[in-house]
Amino acid sequence: MIALRAAMAALFLSAASAAVLAPVATSSSTAAAAEAGSSLPRYAARDLFDLEYADDPQISPDGRHIVYVRVSMDIMTDRARRNLWIIDTATGEQRPLLSGAQNYASPRWSPDGKRLAYVSAAEGSAQVYVRWMDTGQTARVTNLPEGPSNLAWSPDGKWLAFTMFVPEDKKPLAAMPIKPEGAKWGAAPRVIDDVIYRIDGAGYLQSGFTQLFVAPADGGSPRQLTTGRYDHRGTPEWTPDGQSILISANRRDDAAYQLNNSEVYEVRLADGSIRQLTDRNGPDVSPLVSPDGKRIALLGYDDRKLGYQVTRLEVMDRDGSNRRVLSASLDRDVENPVWRADGKGLYFQYDDKGVTKLAEIDLDGRVRVLASNLGGTDIGRPYSSSTFSVSGNGKIAFLTTSPKRPADVALYNGGKVRQLTALNEDVLAYRDLADAEELWVKSSADGQDIQAWLMKPPGFDPSKKYPLILEIHGGPFANYGPRFGAEMQVYAAAGYVVVYANPRGSTSYGEAFGNLIHHNYPSQDYDDLMSVVDAAIAKGFVDENNLFVTGGSGGGVLTAWIVGKTDRFRAAVVSKPVINWTSFALTADMAPFFTQYWFPAMPWEAPDHYWKRSPLSLVGNVKTPTMLLTGESDFRTPISETEQFYQALKLRQVDTAMVRIPEASHGMDSRPTQLIAKNLNILAWFEKYRVETK
Repeated sequence: MIALRAAMAALFLSAASAAVLAPVATSSSTAAAAEAGSSLPRYAARDLFDLEYADDPQISPDGRHIVYVRVSMDIMTDRARRNLWIIDTATGEQRPLLSGAQNYASPRWSPDGKRLAYVSAAEGSAQVYVRWMDTGQTARVTNLPEGPSNLAWSPDGKWLAFTMFVPEDKKPLAAMPIKPEGAKWGAAPRVIDDVIYRIDGAGYLQSGFTQLFVAPADGGSPRQLTTGRYDHRGTPEWTPDGQSILISANRRDDAAYQLNNSEVYEVRLADGSIRQLTDRNGPDVSPLVSPDGKRIALLGYDDRKLGYQVTRLEVMDRDGSNRRVLSASLDRDVENPVWRADGKGLYFQYDDKGVTKLAEIDLDGRVRVLASNLGGTDIGRPYSSSTFSVSGNGKIAFLTTSPKRPADVALYNGGKVRQLTALNEDVLAYRDLADAEELWVKSSADGQDIQAWLMKPPGFDPSKKYPLILEIHGGPFANYGPRFGAEMQVYAAAGYVVVYANPRGSTSYGEAFGNLIHHNYPSQDYDDLMSVVDAAIAKGFVDENNLFVTGGSGGGVLTAWIVGKTDRFRAAVVSKPVINWTSFALTADMAPFFTQYWFPAMPWEAPDHYWKRSPLSLVGNVKTPTMLLTGESDFRTPISETEQFYQALKLRQVDTAMVRIPEASHGMDSRPTQLIAKNLNILAWFEKYRVETK
């Protein structure tokens, strides 16, 4: 589930490409600032087009340079633009490496640091390119029919390994009669017989599988190393002698029904022979060979069919024997492990109480934190998101964030951390932004400690009363933290106190806390959130007559549940929700996963269990004006879920509206305007029901 967990969690941006409500004027932020006496304007929804953030920082083997993906928003095309920039780690000077209208991704240094491989569709389709860093000469080294992923250089720099989808040639079920010349017939029917036939964001899938390839780094024909009806996932890991590649795969015949069960395989380049190195019920992913070639580190766990299972860092001998858990003392998910150059330990990142940390662990399992506050690439809401890379001499390039800034590039060097970029000082330094104050609350359900953050409007006056927005994260196995969130800044700039929390089920608090909602969601997470709202009110500056609630995906589930349990909120916005767990389980894109890990049995075997956890079961109680907002191409929480709740509310004559986003998937993040429109529609709905504070 390690690779799947990110796919299963809510994809954190929602929006509407066409507003159905009167939009909130973006120019109001300046007037609000003037009213509050601030010399700076507040953050406005349109400012999203002016923001940039760093991603995928790759440090050179000698530690002298960092190449990173610089993401900006193109207001004319309404798309994100991804260029490559390079930083001198000694001076901090940065300059464009590959920029312009084309997008560039996946920069990877050659082992000697003299070349840089990357992926671009500059010539029409995604291909691998190599740049010679001394001269700037660039060559396209592949001519692939599908887009490559997960680039990895061989130790001698002669080869590039990657994964690529290979379509499966299927004959049509029925042959149509011959079409007369010039006839205009309708499209041929789509015959589907795969277990997983569509994926959110990708749409309806072509039959086929992801295979492992190698190609000459100086250009030439790629060679397919794996075959069969199996998917091979993750970054290929070369052995130090360059003779083999390790890869994670689920090579079982019933793989579509066992999505969470993968093993590590060794593939020999000479003859393509495959040897299985692990064998357990559960995921084995991200294999890494130690510098001396004697050990393999990997991530995984023994699958117990729980909703949340902590990902452990493990080490075994090169042949798969003597396997042991290295991170046993750390009840947190380990991500992105990298061997230290001396082979005496590994670097990794993990989330702890809403904060992403960079750490190292020795072979005895002792953990040392090197840096905190990693993240900032999920620009809409303050989710966990980060990555890092390590040079041969132990310098580490990573991403850093704060409640007031998206991701910048930082450098860890000899115990010191230095931020190398400040990508948004031209915009955000001249905005009156809200900060995030930590708030710990005891849940009224059972006294569990619940962590939350409170954001006050710019120009905050403690003697005044402010409306409050409770914003709920998705997942549900995910976490918010003190990270940048454009949505929260928009709400605070509009004059709202914003509170967000990590109720039970959230990650970064250990496996037991996460599984408090196992086969029990929604449940007492409702009480956790109400306790957070009560704690915010107790501060004395929240207007109890102006409480509002919203959330997306898992947060949409909880928002719909909340309005069925209480009418304390003046209005609610339910974004991309699950309303009926039975219909969701049988229409969502990953049905084999949801039915196995989120429920004790199939819908027809335990219908009462599915129903009692469905917000639709409480719709008869709803009095709160509730807007629904979902993408029409959402295959994670299909829009039929939204339609059910909308129709039920209409039948009950409860004030409601439905915002449908054409062509948008679950993330609603393919265009900046989607996030902008989401924010403005939510605010417009709340303003419609907001009352004057006495």
